[in-house]
Amino acid sequence: MRIALFQPDIAGNVGTILRLAACFGVPVDVIEPCGFPFSERSLKRAGMDYAAQTEISRHNDWTHFQAALPGRLILLSTRGDAVIADAGFAIGDTLLLGSESAGAPGFVHDAADLVVRIPLRPGFRSLNVAVTAGIALHEAMRQTGTLPQ
Repeated sequence: MRIALFQPDIAGNVGTILRLAACFGVPVDVIEPCGFPFSERSLKRAGMDYAAQTEISRHNDWTHFQAALPGRLILLSTRGDAVIADAGFAIGDTLLLGSESAGAPGFVHDAADLVVRIPLRPGFRSLNVAVTAGIALHEAMRQTGTLPQ
C-alpha cells in the first residue's frame, strides 16, 4: 500500500500525510511540481520528526510517477463511481490524491484503475486532502488485513 500526492499545494497537508504514512508504515510518492518549495527543510518543518521516518519518493512529473507505479492506481475523487467501503482494495494499491486547489486532471482520472469517493452529507463538497488520505488508508488497510497491531 502506498499514498501518492499529485502536485500538492500546501506543505502543511503534505506534512500531515507524511505523519500518517509514518504511523501506518506506508511509503509516499510526491508528484511534482508542488505549490510550495519542496526541500528537506520544508518537509522537516511540515512533517516534524515523522518525515524522517517515512519513505518518500519524488517524481519530476506524472510520466516518471507512472513508470515507477508498482500496482493498481486508486484515485480518491469527489467524482468517484465507487464508494470507498465497496472499493475492494488490494495490498499493492497506490492511493492517489489530487492537489488541494484543482484535484486531479482528466488524464489522471483516465489512468486510474479505480476512482473512489468518500460519501458526504448533501450540500458538502469535499474533505481536506489529509483527512481523505487518513480515511482512505485506514479503509484500504482494514480491507486488506494490513492494519498495524
